[in-house]
Amino acid sequence: MIEILYFDGCPNHEGLDTRIRSLLAAAGIEETIVHRRIESDEHAQAERFLGSPTVLVNGVDVDPGATSRQAYGLTCRVYATDDGLRGTPPDEWIISMVQSTA
Repeated sequence: MIEILYFDGCPNHEGLDTRIRSLLAAAGIEETIVHRRIESDEHAQAERFLGSPTVLVNGVDVDPGATSRQAYGLTCRVYATDDGLRGTPPDEWIISMVQSTA
């Protein structure tokens, strides 16, 4: 299962569902995508929410560096990639995580 965690007010998650569905289709993978809205800072702390959007595959963050971070809260997330900072995780991280847990 793929989860997209987000909070209202951060635009970075918009279009991510469509992008992930395209990645899955190209790889011939069928997977459920669930959207979970984080509603408060308390909820963010409880969920260990690193910001919007967060993409989890079977409960694991697609960001390889996520386990070393603890800045939980209602923020727009920035991903440090080889190509610079991005507002969403790279396609390679997403599909690699899906394939490794399939």
